[in-house]
Amino acid sequence: MSLALTPSTLTILPDPPAPPAGIGLIAGGGLLPIMVAKGLREMGHKVHGLGLANQYDPQLPKLCESFAEVGVLRLGTWGRTLQNWGVRHAIMVGRVDKAKLMHDPWRLVRNLPDLRTARMWFQQLRHDKRSHRVLRAVADELHQFGVALLDSTIPIPDEMAHVGVMTRTQPTPEQRADIDFAWSMMNDLLRLDIGQSLAIRERDVIAVEAVEGTDKMIERVARLCRARGWTLCKGARVGHDRRSDVPTIGSTTIEKLAAAGGGCLALAAGDVIMLEKERVIDQADELGVAIVGVPQVV
Repeated sequence: MSLALTPSTLTILPDPPAPPAGIGLIAGGGLLPIMVAKGLREMGHKVHGLGLANQYDPQLPKLCESFAEVGVLRLGTWGRTLQNWGVRHAIMVGRVDKAKLMHDPWRLVRNLPDLRTARMWFQQLRHDKRSHRVLRAVADELHQFGVALLDSTIPIPDEMAHVGVMTRTQPTPEQRADIDFAWSMMNDLLRLDIGQSLAIRERDVIAVEAVEGTDKMIERVARLCRARGWTLCKGARVGHDRRSDVPTIGSTTIEKLAAAGGGCLALAAGDVIMLEKERVIDQADELGVAIVGVPQVV
């Protein structure tokens, strides 16, 4: 059994069932749901997928024993479908693209919240919409259908950042000093739930990630800092709830970092997903970016 700390409570996450149990996969967009589905299959589990309408990857249904498309704001449908499939455990991963929600011609039908979602929003989230609060509320609703959310990183242990320099490209002494300087500051930012990343050069903080996400933050740093070789630090709140929203980087992050003049990427070891890890490391070496895994300080 694994533990996850939120700012106000201790969350006890259930252990995954032994294969060949069926596990639900509530999937948004991006590559991560595909990787999780493949990981579950490799572990011997049958995957029962719920694809969020106009979000999920078209490859996903082929990896699932059963599959249904569901509305983003239809929690009642999520719960009933998983319950009808006999699913007792589920993983929720993938991003929700707000632009796709807005420009979907069927958005009023697909995204009209059901009564359960509307009640959850009114009773629990209208005054606090932070991601960990939303996750906890969703998990509580699914629990009413007998479905427990699992640690979303269980099927992909090899895709997590590990301690040490992961690339052949080594960080410079200046970049190492910046990481040492920034990491205690990072823990304070993460504990306060301000953001997951910060950019630093010569012990000077250039930018802190806000609601825009890491890739957009990198673009902002490029406008603020003309010098090359700055460092991007990324982590997760101590005891981060791994049922969803685990910090993630991928090839796009490396491309944007290199193009913006970044020379080093420091990641909280064991707390950040590296999508297609081997490919990302090779790409970083090609672009001259060092990747360092930093032990998380509690």
